[in-house]
Amino acid sequence: MTFRSLLQKMTTEIHTPVRYFLDCEGDVLLLHDCLGRQLSLELEGTQCLNCHKEKPIFRQGFCQSCFFEIPQAADWIMRPELSKAHLDIEDRDLTYEKKVQLQPHIVYLALSSHLKVGITRKSQVPTRWIDQGAHQALSMLEVPNRYLSGVAEVAMKEIFSDKTNWRKMLQNEKEAVDWSVARAQFVTQLPEELTPYLQPEQSPMEIHYPVNQFPQKVKSLNLNKTPNYAGKLVGVKGQYLLFEDQTVFNVRSNEGYRLKIGVA
Repeated sequence: MTFRSLLQKMTTEIHTPVRYFLDCEGDVLLLHDCLGRQLSLELEGTQCLNCHKEKPIFRQGFCQSCFFEIPQAADWIMRPELSKAHLDIEDRDLTYEKKVQLQPHIVYLALSSHLKVGITRKSQVPTRWIDQGAHQALSMLEVPNRYLSGVAEVAMKEIFSDKTNWRKMLQNEKEAVDWSVARAQFVTQLPEELTPYLQPEQSPMEIHYPVNQFPQKVKSLNLNKTPNYAGKLVGVKGQYLLFEDQTVFNVRSNEGYRLKIGVA
């Protein structure tokens, strides 16, 4: 079978294990059903996900000019503490910024390679945790806008990492976590003005991935250097495809790349 896809991040569905879906020009490739099968990836070009022109991808699936102009790539996306829509102040497009920023956000702790702090829109739970390859995740705060989630995250970065070690995550290496201790540390570090937003104490969500074999030594596939690749799919975790020969392919990092995908 042959599919064609202008890559965007895989859609996921919480299940045991997680289900993964890749949009392929009106068709859908069920990647969780492809384990044990041979996949071939052939680069056919690039196309900006915003202007739809066949231009080189700069970052996040966008060409360089779009990346520096559209609100979907503004600084507040990666640094929520820079959000200003709650003050009625525009960055690039106030209508878009109000739509995204002025909605409930979750501040969470997640275990992928190690315990980390992060934020996401409430509507993106548990999608965000799956995309990070988290084994466990726990909502700590629910705040009414993105700015407050950023304030909390900045405070928490004093004691928790805000980054995932993607290599260890793919190798299934993870530290042991005492969630009661982690919650206590979080509460102690939390700015007083945010304590009304604390979530009730609860158990973390458990997430399981469709993986038959984890890589021992990770080799990342770069389509610009290797535009043609084939291998047996042995797992899907986070936004990565895992192959039997230790090769891993980050779908999200290759958004805007047009691929021909063969499944044998």
